[in-house]
Amino acid sequence: YSSQLCELFTEVFNWLPLAHCINKKILVMHGGLFSNDEVTLDDISKTYRNKQPPDSGIMCELLWSDPQPQAGRAPSKRGVGVQFGPDVTAKFLELNKLDYVVRSHEVKNEGYELMHGGKCITVFSAPNYW
Repeated sequence: YSSQLCELFTEVFNWLPLAHCINKKILVMHGGLFSNDEVTLDDISKTYRNKQPPDSGIMCELLWSDPQPQAGRAPSKRGVGVQFGPDVTAKFLELNKLDYVVRSHEVKNEGYELMHGGKCITVFSAPNYW
């Protein structure tokens, strides 16, 4: 493909939404939650989207963070974003009056995985990705 077509795809991608809230109860995103417990849906909606993802902040973490089974946070194995535990998920859901976080960022052999008491759901649409 041409470099012009690649630039067009990049421009279109830059306008795709970072997340979507379904019926004020389910937040859907590619990656995961945040290094800060105070992030709200309003903060997410105010995040400027039409740019390449930075190496830190709300946009980066929505795209690259992953859940972990233990409480708290840890550096991400990806080098950007964070790993977040069930306590982080619970605080985020409570603060934003949500029921679930749904994400898609990791390969799951069964096509999905429930974590954090079923409140953090990873759905990977290509389970035969390997």
